[in-house]
Amino acid sequence: MQISVDFTGTTFPRCCSSQRFRICLQNRCCVLQVPDRLSFTPSPPSSMSCSWRHPATLADTHGETSQPAITSWENLGFDPVPTDYMYIMKCSEGGRFKDGGLQRFGNIELIPSACVLNYGQGIIEGLKAYKKQDGSILLFRPEENGLRIKVGADRMCMPAPTVEQFVDAVKLTVLANKRWVPPPDRGFLNIRTLLLGTGPVLSLTPAPEFTFFVYVTPVGNYFKGGLKPINLVVESKTKRATPGPGGVGCVKAIGNYAGILKAQVAAKENGLSDVLYLDSVHNRYLEELSTANVFIVKGKTISTPVLGGTILPGISRKSIIDIARSQGFQVEERLVSVEELFDADEVFCTGNAVSVLPIGSITYLDKRVDYGENGSVSQQLYSALTDIQRGLAEDKMGWTVILK
Repeated sequence: MQISVDFTGTTFPRCCSSQRFRICLQNRCCVLQVPDRLSFTPSPPSSMSCSWRHPATLADTHGETSQPAITSWENLGFDPVPTDYMYIMKCSEGGRFKDGGLQRFGNIELIPSACVLNYGQGIIEGLKAYKKQDGSILLFRPEENGLRIKVGADRMCMPAPTVEQFVDAVKLTVLANKRWVPPPDRGFLNIRTLLLGTGPVLSLTPAPEFTFFVYVTPVGNYFKGGLKPINLVVESKTKRATPGPGGVGCVKAIGNYAGILKAQVAAKENGLSDVLYLDSVHNRYLEELSTANVFIVKGKTISTPVLGGTILPGISRKSIIDIARSQGFQVEERLVSVEELFDADEVFCTGNAVSVLPIGSITYLDKRVDYGENGSVSQQLYSALTDIQRGLAEDKMGWTVILK
């Protein structure tokens, strides 16, 4: 698209990796998001012609992706790092997503009456990409995230991309940002997808328009200290999910997380790593951590809280159950009481960010149980899972997707 606009006397502010212009065309004020690869062709002094290609394509990223984005990866933490491109796809009347594409990573604009801002209609998903020694990139079970976001969208009264659209969008975004994928053994590319009700509402009603985003950021370890055992406190007052299958504890609704920040912050102020939550009915049975599922080990039996509408069906959880059974463990999905923590040989948690992480100690009321540094089962399962994710072991499960 080619337009001519009078830019005389105008200065252009920088915003992350893109430039934004507020201009009036035929008495209509609009905001155009323009990629950095913007070319200006001089015209008569009073005007300037502006041209750009939108959305971006992988061909546009060829020159950028040939060089690493970060020269030193050793101190990579778990904080957002602005990358090159994000993916955006919209859905309005008709309930179908279409015409998605890459755009320069940067700020997004939302009208104040957007449903997600007023009523929290939104879902997140998280997955990861690893780089192999040969330079290829591995995704881990992206179709499972595509299926889970559809389930969550149905619960939140939202349309969702098809699984194929979801996976294609993830692939495209990762390849466009491939120079941001950490080298082997230096971290991974965290992939975050957002499904938001971006259309305007005033009364409580589903949004008239929805937007699907994919963005990525390179990360290291989720908890400071790397893979060392973490220390938890059992929270007996704050609940992370309403009881029974009628709530949204089993989906990654964005509102699920803000409500537990207070308990998490209090735990960290007391020198602990995270919080383990109990059920809302009996205040006795384990549910999960703030962002991870929990497992307890006793002999050759591994137990984890049964899914019942309040616990997120984690993809790492599902994978570890399959791996543990293949290694000869008996895995039970059942109600797990808080008292069983004091008789367990080992406790560990699973999640996209942490993979598998041993628990060093758990404090409940005035009691503390220490499991020590020897998380032999969790270490065994961690190695089995991450070796598949990083391409170091044969993927007999068919879980990984190779990008080149």
